[in-house]
Amino acid sequence: MSGLIALLDDVAAIAKAAAASIDDVGVAASRASAKAVGVVVDDTAVTPRYVTGFTPDRELPVIWKIAKGSLRNKIVFILPAVLLLSQFLPQSLSPLLMLGGAYLSYEGAEKVFGALRGTAEDAEEDQALSGAEQEAQMVAGAIRTDFILSAEIMVIALAEVAAQPLLTRALSLVVVALAITALVYGVVAAIVKMDDLGLRLSQRRLGSTRALGRLLVRAMPAVMSVLSVVGTAAMLWVGGHILLTRLAEFGITAPEHWAGELSHRAAAAVPFAAGAAAWLAETLVSAAGGLLVGLVLVGVLHLLPRRHTAG
Repeated sequence: MSGLIALLDDVAAIAKAAAASIDDVGVAASRASAKAVGVVVDDTAVTPRYVTGFTPDRELPVIWKIAKGSLRNKIVFILPAVLLLSQFLPQSLSPLLMLGGAYLSYEGAEKVFGALRGTAEDAEEDQALSGAEQEAQMVAGAIRTDFILSAEIMVIALAEVAAQPLLTRALSLVVVALAITALVYGVVAAIVKMDDLGLRLSQRRLGSTRALGRLLVRAMPAVMSVLSVVGTAAMLWVGGHILLTRLAEFGITAPEHWAGELSHRAAAAVPFAAGAAAWLAETLVSAAGGLLVGLVLVGVLHLLPRRHTAG
């Protein structure tokens, strides 16, 4: 009997330790998710533009494909990489993130460049693709862009749990990956299917419900257009912000100093909304930096084929 009681005591102690570990993971994951919320907003703004142009029956399947790709990015590729690098080569994280920031800046700047020069060539290219090919191309593009945003999310989250044991860090990042992917693509699915909801509401008997439905149907094209612009701006903002903050780690502090100075001046100029003014100023500086870097990369990559052809 005494042996059984001792065994039960051991089981209870193990259960308490496991519960404490789960609690630690939950606390760490929630703290890490909160820190990454800014990039989550950008991810949510960027993604809907990859679903624009599909028939309604393909919208949710496309979102599901992108969501699976996003989760694979976070758990299969990024999670092991950031854990190993943070453990054995922590100084490599910043350069890798800067490469990602440069890629996001390039993506955003290319959208701006394409809008300015017109998209006739792109339209002809899209028409040459079959529906399945275009879907595969859009999904692949969305997953590539998501990879950079996901890497930023996971590195920000990792910074919040860096002091935890390796297992707690890993489990916390898995929770962050699952929660943020569900949040982002759940919101994206709701946005994309809002016009279908509006159409259903417009067929109801109640007059006010029909009016709301018609309003949703009419508003959604404008909402999607705005989200497309916001998504491009978000790429430039996040890409520029990564470059600004990481350059400071290598002793190039002037850009971050200018952004901070402008934020302080904006906050002082609008004291009743100091926080919003400071954030907007810093965002504009980051986006301008991202656009500048992106346009340089666009110019270089557009000139290279011409030089090769000329040679």
